[in-house]
Amino acid sequence: MKSHRNVTPRQEALAERNLYTALAALHSPEECRAFLRDLCTPAEIQAMADRWSVVEHLQRELPYREIHRLTGVSVTTIGRVARFLASGNGGYEVAAKRLTKGASRHG
Repeated sequence: MKSHRNVTPRQEALAERNLYTALAALHSPEECRAFLRDLCTPAEIQAMADRWSVVEHLQRELPYREIHRLTGVSVTTIGRVARFLASGNGGYEVAAKRLTKGASRHG
């Protein structure tokens, strides 16, 4: 998180936690869309969407160049996502598993 001169690390951590709590409180893709459009620039949303769009392809072990061809996402970004998918905080994997479970229940 960006460091602010007059904000303590504890205050920064609390602000970050409050953001996560706000995200977790949203109930639908439409609510998330509205929240993120208020919170983020279009470029920030696009960057996050690009990263998320390659997760499934990486899990299917497609080559980076093939993922780039399919998504238009840069090979550098694909590599960054792959690193975090392999040894990040587990967020990509949790979300992907939950979406897969939800799709199999509804499909």
